[in-house]
Amino acid sequence: MKMKMSFLILITTAITAYFSSLVSGYDLDPMQDLCVAVQDTNHSVFVNGKFCKDPKLANADDFFASGFNESGMPTPTNLGFAVNILNVSRMPGLNTLGISMARADLEPFGLVSPHIHPRATELILVLEGTIYVGFVIPDLRNPFKSRLFAKVLNPGDVFVIPQSMIHIQYNLGTTSATHLSCFNSQNPGVHMISYQLFGSNPPILDDVLVKGFQLDKKVIEHLRAQFS
Repeated sequence: MKMKMSFLILITTAITAYFSSLVSGYDLDPMQDLCVAVQDTNHSVFVNGKFCKDPKLANADDFFASGFNESGMPTPTNLGFAVNILNVSRMPGLNTLGISMARADLEPFGLVSPHIHPRATELILVLEGTIYVGFVIPDLRNPFKSRLFAKVLNPGDVFVIPQSMIHIQYNLGTTSATHLSCFNSQNPGVHMISYQLFGSNPPILDDVLVKGFQLDKKVIEHLRAQFS
């Protein structure tokens, strides 16, 4: 009986530790009512990655932003999209709240190329146009293969991208398209896959990319020229 009880305690401890490690990957729950981000470290307390303004000094402007009726600045690529981001750097009141959002505007046949958000799940709501959205996950039986989850979205449609999954957004139409994205992180981050692999500084060894992608070295050199 004692051995069985010890075994159950061990299993329970292991499961608790496992799920605790998963939870730690997400933004921490707020530890106070207000924690408005501030740059002045002499009058602040360090919590969740940003210094906190004295709550007595917080005001409504800390929790306000405007300009989402307009497109953001076009990205410095030929992909044909622009992003208007609202995160803790733009709205200090988001600090510790674990939420942010972005507006993406895609030109006709514009593409948000394969990328991930390392710290957040993304919920996409299409406002205008027709957008092809999808993400891939490793095949459970063969990690060298993947499964694609994709949909064609129209205004009012919603699609969710699980955290850290490689995904894309592509405007299928001949007119511009717009969508809003909500993230469960005040700073979701973004890794643009092709730009990081072929445009890194210093560059990844040619032999690594040649073997990893099973491509000719001249093709790798061409890709470097496109993404660096």
